Amino acid sequence: MTLSFYTIVIDAHDLAAQARFWCRALDWKVLFEADDEVVIGAGEHTLPGICFVPVGEPKSGKNRLHIDLAPDDQAAEVERLIGLGARPVDVGQGPDVTWRVLADPEGNEFCVLSPKKSLIA
Repeated sequence: MTLSFYTIVIDAHDLAAQARFWCRALDWKVLFEADDEVVIGAGEHTLPGICFVPVGEPKSGKNRLHIDLAPDDQAAEVERLIGLGARPVDVGQGPDVTWRVLADPEGNEFCVLSPKKSLIA
């Protein structure tokens, strides 16, 4: 049996707006778009991707799962993401952490890590 990590699914009120934000944030593109889902990714044959599905209600509460982004320059990346529509949020992380917590335009939290030399810090 072969198992692949295919996609992360995120509930969204405005599928197109969420897809645009994350495509700009990650330099990805829309791979598939329909009324009931929008899938984005780095390329057609590159996994995993992100799939946005519609929900009627706004997000409430802290995410149980979130995305960590690892840039070369944390401060510049945070500024760029805020310019795209993200906003800083406090989820109780405290002042001494090395990451910054932001939320996408619909309030989904994600972290911008300090620069990483490899996947193993």
